[in-house]
Amino acid sequence: MERIIEEIREDLYRRLAPVADRLADRTLAEDPAYAALLGRAELRERIHHNLRQAVEGLARSLRGLPVDLSDARATGTLRAEQGLPLASLLRTYRRGGRLLWQTLTEAVTAYDRAALPRLLPGANALWDVLDQLTDAVAEAYRRTESLRGERDRERRAALLDVLLDGAADGPAAPEAAAQLGLPERGRFAVVAVGPGGPALLPGAAPATRSASGVAGVAAGGVAAASGVASAGQGSGSGPRVLWRIRADGETGLVELGHHPLESVRELLAPFGVRAGVSPVVEAPAELARARGLAALALRTAPASMSVSGGPYTVLLDERLPAALVAAQAELAARLRQVVLGPVLELPAEDRRVLLTTLGTWLACQGSTIHAAQRLYCHRNTVSNRLRRMERLTGRSLADPAHVVELALAHAAVVQRAAAEPGPARPGQGRGPGLGPDGRAIPLPRPGDPAARRSSPTPAGTARRSPRPRA
Repeated sequence: MERIIEEIREDLYRRLAPVADRLADRTLAEDPAYAALLGRAELRERIHHNLRQAVEGLARSLRGLPVDLSDARATGTLRAEQGLPLASLLRTYRRGGRLLWQTLTEAVTAYDRAALPRLLPGANALWDVLDQLTDAVAEAYRRTESLRGERDRERRAALLDVLLDGAADGPAAPEAAAQLGLPERGRFAVVAVGPGGPALLPGAAPATRSASGVAGVAAGGVAAASGVASAGQGSGSGPRVLWRIRADGETGLVELGHHPLESVRELLAPFGVRAGVSPVVEAPAELARARGLAALALRTAPASMSVSGGPYTVLLDERLPAALVAAQAELAARLRQVVLGPVLELPAEDRRVLLTTLGTWLACQGSTIHAAQRLYCHRNTVSNRLRRMERLTGRSLADPAHVVELALAHAAVVQRAAAEPGPARPGQGRGPGLGPDGRAIPLPRPGDPAARRSSPTPAGTARRSPRPRA
C-alpha cells in the first residue's frame, strides 16, 4: 500500500486541484457562514492545502510515523477566532475526506486497476488519519472558543462594573452601556440577590442565571467569585437582564423596555430567591445609584416566604419606611432603645408575644379582629397585649405619630434579628421571636400536629376550642 501511494502521489496531487474547486463551490453555495467569511479563492486554497496534508498524513501513517497535526490545529484556532460555526468547519472536513477517498480510488484505478484490491486494506489507515485531523481541528476550535468566551465574560464583567459600581478604571457609563448593547436612554432597574440562593444560569433568564446569573442565568450555573451572564428575552416574554455574579451575591442590570417594574418580581418568583429591586432609572449613569438602592431594598426583604404568602423579592418603593431604618444603622439602634427599650428588657417569651402581636396588628392595618384571626386568639387578648405595649412604651396606638414611631422601631428590631447569625427560634432570647419577615408567627390551630409540637401557650393567649360550644 505504501509503495502504491508513493507511485501515484504526483497524479493524486494533480487530481486534488479540481476536487478543491468543486468542494469550495459547494461549500459557498450551501453554507452561508462560509460565504460570509471567506472568498472563493481563499477557501479553495485552504481546502486544497488540507487535502494535500491528509495525503501526507496517510503516507506518514503507512510508514509508522505520527501524523503532523499542526496545520489542523492552526485551522481550528483561526476559524474559532473568526467566529465560523464548528459544525460548518467539521462538515467541510468530512466532505473533503469522502472526496479524498474517491479521488484516491480513481488514481489507483488509473495507475493499475489490478492494484485496486490492495488499496482496500489502506482504507482504515486513511480514515484514521482523517479522524486525527478532524479531532485536532475540533479540539483547537473548542479550546480557542473557551478562551475567547472567558475573555468576553471578563470584558462584560468589567463593563458592568463601570455601570453598577461606578468604576473609574474603564470607559464612561454611556460608552460602557453602548458596548453592552444598552440604549443611551431607557427604563432600567437593578436587582440585588442575596448570597445563599440558587445560582442564576448564565445566558438564560432566572426564569433561565443568567441570568447570571437565579441563572443563568442557561448553560450551566456559575457560582464563581466573578462572572457575568446575560438573560436576553424577547419583548413579549420579559425584560432583558445582565447578571453580575460574585461570591457575595448576584446583581442584575434590568433593561425593562415597556415592561412594568413588577415584572422583575415575576421573573424571579419561580426561584424563590430573596432579592431587592431598585426604582426605575432612565440613564446608564444612574445605575450605580440604583444598585445602592437595590442593596438597601434587599436588606428589608424577608428572609423567607412570609406568613401571609408574600414574595421574597421586594421593590424599594414598597418598603420605604423599613429602608429608611436600614439606611441609618446608628439611628435604628437608638430608635429600638428609645421606643421599645422596656419591651426588649422583658423575658424572652413575653417579648416575643408583645412584638409578634404588634407586628401582626401593623400588618393587618390596625385591625384587632384580623390580627386575632391570624394569631388564633380572641380579639380581647390582642387588645390586652396592645394596651400593655402602650403602657410599657408610653405611646398610644390612637396617635398616628406614635404609631409611626412604633412601626419604625419594630422594623429596626426585625432587621437586627434577621442580621444576627444562626436560626431564629421564637422565645429563645436571640431575637424578638418574630417570623422571618418580621410579622407574626401564628400560633398553631388546636388539634393540628404542629400544636402538639409547639411550646406551651404564651402567657395572656387564650386558645379557642377546636369545636364550637353547644
